[in-house]
Amino acid sequence: MKLGIVILAAGQGTRMKSSLPKVLHPLAGRPLLSHVLDTAHSLQPERIVVVYGHGGELVKDTIDQPDLLWVEQSEQLGTGHAVQQAMPLMQGVDKVLVLYGDVPLIRKESLQAFLDNTASGVGLMTVTLADPGSYGRIQRDASGKVQSIVENKDASPEQLAITEINTGIMLVDTDRLQQWLEALSPQNAQGEYYLTDIIAMAVRDGVEIHVSQPEHAIEAEGVNDRLQLANLERVLQRWQAEALMRDGVTFMDPARFDLRGTLVTGTDVSLDVNVIVEGRVELGDGVSIGANTVLRNVQVADNVCIRENCVLEDAVIGPDCAIGPFSRIRPGTRLIGGAHVGNFVEIKNSTIGPGSKVNHLSYIGDTQMGGGVNIGAGAITCNYDGAYKHQTVIEDQAFIGSNTALVAPVSIGADATIGAGSVITANAEAGKLTVARGKQVTIEGWKRPVKEK
Repeated sequence: MKLGIVILAAGQGTRMKSSLPKVLHPLAGRPLLSHVLDTAHSLQPERIVVVYGHGGELVKDTIDQPDLLWVEQSEQLGTGHAVQQAMPLMQGVDKVLVLYGDVPLIRKESLQAFLDNTASGVGLMTVTLADPGSYGRIQRDASGKVQSIVENKDASPEQLAITEINTGIMLVDTDRLQQWLEALSPQNAQGEYYLTDIIAMAVRDGVEIHVSQPEHAIEAEGVNDRLQLANLERVLQRWQAEALMRDGVTFMDPARFDLRGTLVTGTDVSLDVNVIVEGRVELGDGVSIGANTVLRNVQVADNVCIRENCVLEDAVIGPDCAIGPFSRIRPGTRLIGGAHVGNFVEIKNSTIGPGSKVNHLSYIGDTQMGGGVNIGAGAITCNYDGAYKHQTVIEDQAFIGSNTALVAPVSIGADATIGAGSVITANAEAGKLTVARGKQVTIEGWKRPVKEK
C-alpha cells in the first residue's frame, strides 16, 4: 500500500495569544509540528504534505525538511477545505492518512495499529472522555455502528451527552476521499467544510467504518492554549523519563527532569532534580549529574561527577573528571581524563589536560593546558585584546599562583611556577619561578573614608 499523509497545520491558534504560529510553539524544546513529522516519517509513507496557512513562510523556514511537500490554505474554510488543498499532491497513493500539526503526542504504535485495523473502508480514530468538551461526537446506531460525526456547535443536548469523540485522525482511500471532499457543503453552524461529514457519506455509500483508539487518550489531545501545551509538556517529559528509567537511569525525582533533545546513557547513570538536557547528550557509565544542571550538546565519558548548578555546552568531558558545583563549561572545551573544575570556574574553547585542576573562581579561555597543572584561585587567562582572541599555552606540571593574569599570547613552560598576583605578559621559562608584580609599599598618612554623621 502506498500511503500519503496530510498534516493540517494552517490554524492561527488565536487562543495561544501569540504572534508565533501555533504549530511552532515548543514542546520538549522542539516545535509541535516537528513531533508530528517524526511520527509521520516513522510510518515510511510515500509522501507527506503539510497544509500551512497563518505564518506559513515562517513555518516552512523553521521546518526545513527537503522531502516535505507544502501547500497553502489561504482561506480558513475548515478541515475539509484544508484537505482539498492537498489532494492534487496525493495522486498515485492508495490511502490518505490525516494528521494534525497541533496533536503532537500521537505515537507510531497507535498509528500503526490504526493502519493495520483499516485494511479496507474508512479508518476513524476516536477516544472516550469523561468530559468531551468541544470535540465532535461519534453517532452510532443501535447495533453500535458509526453513522456520523456531529460537531459540538451543531449537536443537540442528547448528542452532547455522548462521550466518544472524534480525534480528527482518519484513513481514507484516495479516490473515495476526493469524491467525498467534492461533495462537502458549508451548511452548518460555522459555515465551514467539515472533513467529518465524509463519515456520513461513507455510511450512505455502504463503506464500512473501522474505529480504533490510541493506547492513551492524551495522544489525541490537541493544543489550543498554553494551559494545554503545559499539560502535554509534563506528559511527554514523564514518558521520556520512564523510558530512560527502563534503560537503567536513576532519577532522584523523574517529575523534575526535562529532556529537550536526545539523551544516550550508559549503565548506572544518576540524575538529581531539575536537570535539563538539550540537543544531543551522551553520558557514559557511572556518570552522576547534580541538581539544577544544564547539559547542552555534551559528551561525557565514564565515571564523571558533575555537581550541582553547572552549565555545560558543546563540550567533551573525558573519564573520571569532576566538575562543579557552579561551573560553566562553554563551547569548544575538552577536559581530558581526571581533570577537576571547581566552583565559579568558567572554561571556554580550551583543553584541560589529564589530572589538571582549576578549582576556584577562574576564567580559562582559548587555552591549551597540559597534564598535572594547578591553577590557583582567581587566576585568569586574558585572551581578548579588544579586537582579537589569542591563545595561552600552559605546559605539564605548571603551577599558577592565585590571582594571576596570563595575558595572551603567552606560554608557560613545563614545571614552571608563577607567583601569586602576577601579571604575565611574556613567556615563562620551564622549571623556574616567575614573578611579575609591583613592589609592596605602605602609604603614610592615608586614612580610610568614613561616612559623615
